[in-house]
Amino acid sequence: MNLFRRRFLHLAAGAAASPAVSRVARTQSYPSRPVRVVVGFSAGGAQDIVARLIGQWMSERLGQPFIIENRPGAASNVAAEAVVRSPADGYTLLLVGATNAINATLYDKLNFNFVRDIAPVASIGRTPLVMGVNPSVPARTVPELIAYAKANPGKINFGSGGNGTPSHVAGELFKMLTGTNLVHVPYRGTSPALTDLIAGHVQVMINNVSASIESIRAGKLRPLGVTTAMRLELLPDVPTVADFVSGYEASGWQGIGAPTNTPREVIATLNDAINAALSDPKTKGRIADLGATALAGSPSEFGKLIADETEKWAKVVKFAGIRAE
Repeated sequence: MNLFRRRFLHLAAGAAASPAVSRVARTQSYPSRPVRVVVGFSAGGAQDIVARLIGQWMSERLGQPFIIENRPGAASNVAAEAVVRSPADGYTLLLVGATNAINATLYDKLNFNFVRDIAPVASIGRTPLVMGVNPSVPARTVPELIAYAKANPGKINFGSGGNGTPSHVAGELFKMLTGTNLVHVPYRGTSPALTDLIAGHVQVMINNVSASIESIRAGKLRPLGVTTAMRLELLPDVPTVADFVSGYEASGWQGIGAPTNTPREVIATLNDAINAALSDPKTKGRIADLGATALAGSPSEFGKLIADETEKWAKVVKFAGIRAE
């Protein structure tokens, strides 16, 4: 009986331990096959380029292909839902961005809760925006624009890349904090909006610095303020909007997320590799070429960024009554 009892207890202990041993073995060997990184936008855009840049680094560092899969649709919600529904094993990842934080409130009936269903892995970069006006606008500073808008309510148009896009909500945040009445004119993308801004069909636009810089240098646009908390090396003479509008900050950002319940060891492996990429001068230079700054950090720091941004844009979406197109 004693021998039988010892054998039973040994087998029971082995059975209880085997799932944990299996989990450890899986995470220690991660990745053992190709990893998909799902991007909610078409190939060739800034988001896609960021994903491919990081994917190439991860492939070389971790020894398995990191395959970029473009799944555009519903302002990146198609991609997000695909990742949410994937196994939480680290082999399907999502390129996360500011759009995801905006969409959490913009869309009434999503089949997922982004903050709950996506685990933060690592931030990658932050993309500054700049408030530009057509040179015909009689305002050379942010306070002058506010005064001009209040003297001409409903007569100044601001363009954006579309309803609910970062360029749109950045403008609505400005309206909310300054009490100005600017008329939103949505376009199908920031490029046609920028073209109409230069032509004078709209008077104001908040756009990526990388997309606006050449027009600023050519004198086709007048920059009034950058939207980040600090001035930019690229535009050292341009103040921040927050210098005049307390609490104003708006920027694009990118990072990597995974389905909730992805093993912590897997997330740690990915986070370490991405942070190593962001400390590499060549990679940092490539990110800078896209008009962004590297943004390294822990999963919890990235999670805080996502939560803070989701809360901030929820207030703006509700204030402006924005609806998904």
